[in-house]
Amino acid sequence: MKNIMKRNYKILVLLLLLAFASCSFTTKTFADPDKDKLLIQVITYVMQSNHFDPIQLDDNFSTELFKDYIENLDPVKRYFYESDIEDFKKFETNIDDQLKVFDITFFNVTYERMLKRIEEAKSIYKEVLSQPFDYALDETFDTDYDHIPFVKNKKEMKDRWRKQLKFSTLSNYDEIYTQEKIVKEKNPSYVMKTEADIEKEAREATLKSIDIYFNDTIDDLKREEWFAVYVNTIVEEFDPHTYYLAPKNKEDFDMRMSGKLEGIGARLQKRMDYIKIVELISGGPAWRSNELDVEDVILKVKQENEEHPVNVVGMPINDAIKFIKGPKGTKVTLTVKKVDGTIKEITLTRDVIQFDETYAKASLVEKDNMKFGVINLPSFYLDFNNYKKLNAAADVKKEIERLKAEGMQGLVLDLRDNGGGSLPAVVDMAGLFIEEGPIVQVRSTGEPKRILADRDKSIVWDGPLVILVNELSASASEIMAAAMQDYKRAIIIGSKQTYGKGTVQNILDLNGWVRNNTSGDLGALALTTQKYYRINGGSVQLEGVKSDVVVPGKFSFIDVGEKDKDNPLPWDEIDAASYTTWSHYFDYDATVKSSNERMKNNQQLKLIEENAEWVKSKIDKTVVPLNYNKYKSELALNDEESERFEEINNYKTNLTFGSTAYEKELFAKDTTDLKEKRERWYLSLSKDVYIEEAVNVLQDLKTSFNIKKVATVKN
Repeated sequence: MKNIMKRNYKILVLLLLLAFASCSFTTKTFADPDKDKLLIQVITYVMQSNHFDPIQLDDNFSTELFKDYIENLDPVKRYFYESDIEDFKKFETNIDDQLKVFDITFFNVTYERMLKRIEEAKSIYKEVLSQPFDYALDETFDTDYDHIPFVKNKKEMKDRWRKQLKFSTLSNYDEIYTQEKIVKEKNPSYVMKTEADIEKEAREATLKSIDIYFNDTIDDLKREEWFAVYVNTIVEEFDPHTYYLAPKNKEDFDMRMSGKLEGIGARLQKRMDYIKIVELISGGPAWRSNELDVEDVILKVKQENEEHPVNVVGMPINDAIKFIKGPKGTKVTLTVKKVDGTIKEITLTRDVIQFDETYAKASLVEKDNMKFGVINLPSFYLDFNNYKKLNAAADVKKEIERLKAEGMQGLVLDLRDNGGGSLPAVVDMAGLFIEEGPIVQVRSTGEPKRILADRDKSIVWDGPLVILVNELSASASEIMAAAMQDYKRAIIIGSKQTYGKGTVQNILDLNGWVRNNTSGDLGALALTTQKYYRINGGSVQLEGVKSDVVVPGKFSFIDVGEKDKDNPLPWDEIDAASYTTWSHYFDYDATVKSSNERMKNNQQLKLIEENAEWVKSKIDKTVVPLNYNKYKSELALNDEESERFEEINNYKTNLTFGSTAYEKELFAKDTTDLKEKRERWYLSLSKDVYIEEAVNVLQDLKTSFNIKKVATVKN
C-alpha cells in the first residue's frame, strides 16, 4: 500500500512544550484581518522559522501541495471532473506565491467547486439508488483510486457512483440473503424473501446510510473545517508528523491527553476511503471483546436502537467517530472487514476508557523452576505538570522492584506496538539498566547537538534483559531499544526493523504568536523541531532499530513504517557519543546465535509468516467482483484459505504467568475488574510465541552468566 494515508501516524503522548517566539504578530498590521489569512501568515512563518528542516516555498512545493490537496479533497475521485482539475491547474505552480502574500484564492476556488460537486453528487446517488442493481452482471470495481483517472463527463461520473454504491450495497445484500437462509434452515416452513425484495432492502439500507452521511455530516461541515484540511495539507508537505490541530480538534486532543474518553477504546485512522483500527486501548471494550485487531477496517456502524447500520466507507474520520463513540452503557455494532478479508459483525458496549490501563504492568513467569518477569509498556507517558505523579520510568522501576522481591532472574521489557512518548521518560528508564552514560543525542537545526544522559549511578536491574519490538514500536521505544543495543545491555527480539521515526515534535499554541488577536482561536500545531540519534551516531529515521533476533510478525509484509509515509525526513548520522559497552558475564553472541537457530525451526513462526504473506496478498488485491456469485466464491475461498491459520490462535506455551504479591493485594479491594484484566492478559501471554522465545533467551543468558562466572572464579 503506497502512501495509504495523507494523515500522519500520531503518537499518543508528544513532547508537550509550549514554544513561543521572541517576535509575534499583531492583527493591526493587516489590511485584511480575516482569520483565514491570519492563520496562513502565522502557519507559514512558524513553519519556516521553527521546523527542523524547513523547505523552500517554490514551484516544486506548490506542485506537490496541489496534488496532495486535491487528493485530500477527493481521494476516491467521485466529485471532481477532469475539467475541474484542468481548471485548477492554473494555480499549480503559484500556490507558493499566494501563501507568501497570505492569499487564499486557490482554497476559495476549490472549496466553492467542491460544494457545487457535492450538491450534484446528491442527485446522482439518489438516482443510482432508485434503480435495482444487477448482481448477475459480470463486472468489477477497482479500489485502487491512485491509479484511476478523474471522469470526463456526467455519464462516467454516474457510472463511477453506480459501481461504488453497488460495491457498498453488495455486503448488505449478502448479509440479508445469508440471514434469510439461516432462518429457512431453522424453520423449513418459512417463506424466504425474493431476490428482488432482498436487493431492494439492501439498496434502501445503503440509501439511508448515505443520506445520513450527506445530511448529518457533509452538510454540517463548516467552511473553517474545510480550510483546516487545506492548512493541514500545507504543513504535511514538510514531514508526516507535522500537523495542524484546528480549535475543535485541539479540544479532542486535550481530552485524549486528560486520560478519559467514552467509547469503544480504539484509535482509528483514515486510510484512503477506509476507517482502520490502528490501536486497541488495553482494558477498553474493543480490547475486552477479543474480536477486533489492529488493521481491521470498519465498514458500518449500527446503534442499538436503529434497524439499519450507517456505512462509514468514504466518510471523514471525525464524522465516523461521531457514530462509533457514545455514552457509557450504550451498545454499538460494527461491521468489520478483517485483515484476512472476512466480514464480521461485532457488538460492543461502550464504556469510560481510563488510560491507566495503558500504563506499565508486570507479570511473573515461571519455567523450569526459574522465575522471570515481563513488563508491558504501551507508551512512554509522563505528566509534564507533575513529574512525580505520572512517569513511565518511575512505574517501571516500581514493577522491577516488585518482581525482584519475588525472585526474578531475568526481565522481558515488551515495547511491541509502543508508539513512543516522552523523551525525559525514556532517558530515565534507560538509566534503570546502566550505571550512567549517554542515552540519546538530540539535534536542532543550526544548533550543536545535545547529549541526554543518565546521571544516576544506581542500577535497578543488572540481570539478563530482553526487549521485544515490532514494526509499530516507534520514537521513544526506538530510543530505548537502540540505547540498550548500543550498550550491549539487552538482546532485541522482533521485527526486521522498528517503525523508523527519528524526529521529535512540540505542540505550539498558535494563539501565542499573535498579539491583540480579535479573530478567535487559531488552534495549535504539532511541529517537528528536532531529530534524535543513537549514541553510536546513527539515526533511527527510516531505518529503525534492527533486531538482534529477527522474527516474522503480522505486519512483516505490510507498509506501516516511516519509510512508507509521504515526505519523511532523510536518514543521516552524526558523531558518536562517548560511551562504554556493558561489562558483564553474559555471552550475548552465543545467545543470539542459539535464538536464531531456534527461530528458524519454529513451526508457529513459520505459520505466522505464511499468514502475513497471505494477508499482504489480500491487501494488494484491489479489483473486486460485483457479480454476487463471484463475490460469494471469493468470500468462501478466503474462509477456506484462512482456516489453515486458525492454529495460530491455538498455540500454547509451557509458561506459567501470575501476579506479584503487591498486585494480589490490590485484587482484594479492587472495583475496576483488575483481576479479570490481568487474567486475560496472562492468557494472551501464554499463547505468545515471542514471549516464549524471550524467556528462552533469558534462560540462555542466565546459564551463560553462571558458566562464565564459574570459569572466572576458577581462573
